[in-house]
Amino acid sequence: MSTAGDSRGVLRVARIPARVTLALQPLVLCRLASQLHNPIKVQMPALSPTMEEGNIVKWLKKEGEAVAAGDALCDIETDKAVVTLESNDDGVLAKILIEEGSRNVRLGTPIALLVEEGQDWKQVEIPPPDAPVPPATHAAAAPVAPPAAPSPPPLPKPTTSGPLRLSPAARHILDTHGLDPKLATPTGPRGLITKEDALNLLKKSPALEATPVMAAPPAPSAAPRLAAAPPPPGSRPNIPPLSVPGKPGAPGTFTEIPASNVRRVIAQKLTQLKTTIPHAYASVDCDMAAVMQLRSDLAKEQIKVSVNDFIIKAAAVTLKEMPEVNVTWSGDGPHELDSIHISIAVATDNGLITPIIKDAANKGVQEISANAKALAQKAQDGKLLPEEYEGGSFSIFNLGMFGVIGFSAVINPPQACILAVGTARSELRLREEDQTLQTQQLMTVTLSSDGRLVDDGLASRFLDKFRVNLEQPQHMALA
Repeated sequence: MSTAGDSRGVLRVARIPARVTLALQPLVLCRLASQLHNPIKVQMPALSPTMEEGNIVKWLKKEGEAVAAGDALCDIETDKAVVTLESNDDGVLAKILIEEGSRNVRLGTPIALLVEEGQDWKQVEIPPPDAPVPPATHAAAAPVAPPAAPSPPPLPKPTTSGPLRLSPAARHILDTHGLDPKLATPTGPRGLITKEDALNLLKKSPALEATPVMAAPPAPSAAPRLAAAPPPPGSRPNIPPLSVPGKPGAPGTFTEIPASNVRRVIAQKLTQLKTTIPHAYASVDCDMAAVMQLRSDLAKEQIKVSVNDFIIKAAAVTLKEMPEVNVTWSGDGPHELDSIHISIAVATDNGLITPIIKDAANKGVQEISANAKALAQKAQDGKLLPEEYEGGSFSIFNLGMFGVIGFSAVINPPQACILAVGTARSELRLREEDQTLQTQQLMTVTLSSDGRLVDDGLASRFLDKFRVNLEQPQHMALA
């Protein structure tokens, strides 16, 4: 379109031919289409090193809402925990492709689409999924009749005559499956039909069902019953079995419970760990009197710490004194670690998870307590970050709050050990100093160790030093 002016200042507009206008329209439409039909794909990310699938727990943004880089888009359940996915781009959430509650979404699967601000997000074009290659079409072939079932092999002819001699096991097999003893080939001494003979006959008779021989009820008759003929000499009387096997019961009803990603990974790992790691176990009783007294003294000063906090501290101090236990196993052998990070097992609705108290040997009991409480709360809420539960060097699993006296735990690889802690209990024991009876507060701990890294002698020395450190909390606090 062009303009021109004359001497009187009148603006004249030149008319554009219709064919030019029509030629411009496809260009404009193509430009608009290129802007609308190139959305940003949000794909299922790998939120942990071992993650293969994810579950969409909750969308935190709705379609049409503006999104800035760093905003929380949705909560995704990985094989470790529930992690919040943050956006890497600015724009508008145009389409949610995977709804809340969707399970087992593979890595790389598009879960949402973003468009730039100012675009009509309602007109976003949804990219087609990667469709599988359709099979080649052929003319409909005539249905092929299924092959005829092979006819069962004929039963062997009777091989024995005269009185039969059967072992008890052979008689039970033949009576149970309704087989004629005369068809068996005796291999025992003096023509005895053995258990093996009965089994061989059973193998040769696959068409027979395992149904016991049942005597037919006598038909009513008015004729007088004749006396039964006496059995031939040397034969056993035909005694009916006391019990016969019945039909298997119908399968019971059940309700299928969907397994979370965490539960499925736990099941797979437990099976793998118990079959690939040589577990060794050792237990020791610890006197908790000093710890209980120190806790009581700290409570008077409004300092609240748990027994588990002292256990974490004692384990960290012992690892510092015995660095040969602070090791992990890799493909080429053991690696001694420089840092002491204690993993504590926390039970959640989705299973166990092990947040980490980092550098526990250099922290006081009060700081350990604060860290443990914060991590346990994040674990319950499913808000743990990967760096908060990966990379531990030693694990502690405490079930004392449930009244469990003692148990053994499964090692958390690549770590070498895990300490299972029971409840504190009162027991009457004999004092070695003056041979008098006294009540002690005892707690049983069991160390599960990887035999490739920690042998029985090293595990025993570790437990003994751990017990000494725990029974002297004042000395441990100075370590």
